[in-house]
Amino acid sequence: MSRRIEHYNDPDAPRANRLIPAASAVVADESGAILLLRRTDNGLWTIPGGAMEPGESIAETAVRETREETGLVVEAIRIVGVYSNPRHVVEYTDGEVRQQFSVCFACRRLFGDLATSDESAEVGFYAPDALAAMSIHGSIRLRIQHFLEGRPEAFIG
Repeated sequence: MSRRIEHYNDPDAPRANRLIPAASAVVADESGAILLLRRTDNGLWTIPGGAMEPGESIAETAVRETREETGLVVEAIRIVGVYSNPRHVVEYTDGEVRQQFSVCFACRRLFGDLATSDESAEVGFYAPDALAAMSIHGSIRLRIQHFLEGRPEAFIG
């Protein structure tokens, strides 16, 4: 697996050479705890998400990525936001540098058991007040914050 380096508002970041549609999912349980996984490629905690594949809708991407990374089957219920900050790029060891473009969905858990994958070293639900002590990228914190705020309209930025 290619290692990834997140550059966020970094003036020394490499220039993006790819733009790939992606989706992410914020899943909360009945108590309001948020589903997070610890990535195997950079060790950071994150919400499920990843690149869109041909033949699927962007909401289907969020559902598939959640199942692949956490073992849970979810349904997308609303858009939290569209995140396309050109100052947020992800650099891979193979030379690819992606500008972030992700639609984040609020999702409802349908069924399934928590499970790790080759992309997730740990998976679990964490209370919002526990997140401050976790190593979570700023762009993911922003998505979680927007979800927790219960905004009446999706964030666009």
